[in-house]
Amino acid sequence: MTMLARVGSIAASILLFAGPAAAQPAQQSGCSSAPTSQGTQTLRCEAGITIVAESGAKFELRDRNRDGHVDSVELSNKALLLEVPKKAGRTRFNVVTPQAIAAVRGTRWAVDAEGAKTSVFVVNGRVSVARSAGRGSVVLGSGEGVDVETSGELTVKRWAPARVAALMSRLGQ
Repeated sequence: MTMLARVGSIAASILLFAGPAAAQPAQQSGCSSAPTSQGTQTLRCEAGITIVAESGAKFELRDRNRDGHVDSVELSNKALLLEVPKKAGRTRFNVVTPQAIAAVRGTRWAVDAEGAKTSVFVVNGRVSVARSAGRGSVVLGSGEGVDVETSGELTVKRWAPARVAALMSRLGQ
């Protein structure tokens, strides 16, 4: 809960994405935005961060430490595929949803927020996933995923190829 409060207290959002018309705010955040032929939106941000948003995804880019660079995303609906290069130091890139906080230091992963469930899948690297309410956390490796709901255990699973393909297809991959 502390992380949500801290993220929530950050200055006004840099970007709210609801469709392809979000290019100008992305540029103001140090990101360039381009639609793809698959209907997704690709944001390329400073420090090598790439975010692919499913068509209609709703999210806000954040600068938690106010250094002028995106270091967090609040996702409320649909899916994002993120690629964040490893940086020196202890800086983590977070994706915050109503159910979960996924934090990395460098990896490629997808986060899907649908209704009362958030699903996180790691393409490569490692991702720490915790409930937003602070009750439990897990670490995912390449090929692993977890479904986070308001109750129940956080169970790490190797996702079936069909599930991975379905999610990646929604992200134009």
